[in-house]
Amino acid sequence: MNAGRMFLCFALAVAALPLMATADAQSGLSGYGSPRQYYSSWSKHPTKDYHYRRLYYKPSNSYVGYKHHYVIYYPSKPQHCYFFNPYSKTYWGRCEINHGGKYSLLAPQDRKTVVTEIPESAFPKPADPPVLDDTEDNIRLDLPPDDLPLE
Repeated sequence: MNAGRMFLCFALAVAALPLMATADAQSGLSGYGSPRQYYSSWSKHPTKDYHYRRLYYKPSNSYVGYKHHYVIYYPSKPQHCYFFNPYSKTYWGRCEINHGGKYSLLAPQDRKTVVTEIPESAFPKPADPPVLDDTEDNIRLDLPPDDLPLE
């Protein structure tokens, strides 16, 4: 390959970089090709009657590592998965097991540290998933898979 063709290939590759970054941002990928959000598999709490999985997310494309929240499934409340913020130590919403892409976001005054302290009436009608609170670019919550934990 002659020098002119090599330069042209290099120039085209450099010109495509901003387009690739835009596609990554729109697809939920960080600038390094890792997902902005993902869920772990289910785990059973060793002493209590619930299962949990972690929601990992990046507050920004450049954030190194991940922050996390918990998604908690109580067999005593089999219709829903509850979202728990370990930083504020409060439940902030829920989705149905077969959520259909909808989420119930609790108002700040209704967020509690114990799920049984939240009255059913505090959960609004499910709507589109909310923006994750501490993301710089206001990414929306990706809801978890519809799977249930294995007993």
